[in-house]
Amino acid sequence: MLRNGTASVRNDTDTVRGVAGYKWRMAKLFRAVIMGPPGSGKGTISERIAQRFALTRLSSGDFVRENIAANTDAGVLAKTYIERGLLVPDHVMTRLLLPRLEEMTRHSWLMDGFPRTLAQAKALNSTCDLDLVISLNIPYETLKERLSDRWIHPASGRVYNMGFNPPHVQGRDDISGEPLIQHDDDKPEALVARLRHYKDMAKPIIDLYKSKGILHTFSGTETDRIWPYINSLLSTKIPSTSQTDTQRIPMP
Repeated sequence: MLRNGTASVRNDTDTVRGVAGYKWRMAKLFRAVIMGPPGSGKGTISERIAQRFALTRLSSGDFVRENIAANTDAGVLAKTYIERGLLVPDHVMTRLLLPRLEEMTRHSWLMDGFPRTLAQAKALNSTCDLDLVISLNIPYETLKERLSDRWIHPASGRVYNMGFNPPHVQGRDDISGEPLIQHDDDKPEALVARLRHYKDMAKPIIDLYKSKGILHTFSGTETDRIWPYINSLLSTKIPSTSQTDTQRIPMP
């Protein structure tokens, strides 16, 4: 385990690929998943990874909203659960996401928000082979502080934090100007149950990816302290946008 201030990283794989293996992988597609409890900074880190390494960022929340807006069969079905304050069940989520992934057979991507259950993880495994899974391990007190300050633009899913990422106009989305809301389950009284549910659902998924040797866990209280370790890891797995094309060619 490496530590620096409030950040640490654990490599749950047993071996490290050599240089030749690294360069061979650069010529292949790269698929990754990022996991973490609500308020862990998945969105911020996902955006940084996508920009730094030219990966397509996929968000389960975006897929759900797009399908609801397009009034697809799966979107209509998902909406019935969301309007009742229920989680969208596995069979609906896989119906929403897997066809989209099958359309991206020629793309490298990073998935945020899926899988959230073991059944979803197994369905994803049947569709593609993941190269790497990032798991964010953030202390409860940090999550509590972040979520109590979190406000959301429902239509787009844009997230604001009044402490470090506030909107330009108090209570209004920067782009649309529409009102922001705070989810009931982001309020302190609901947070403990929400985080416990995440932990219960995430454990078998984490165990699955650990058994496959692709899980990497990052711990800390600040996204900016965790990010350098994630960036360093991914730099050994995929080329950044600043690297030359020769680094993408398999070694003989």
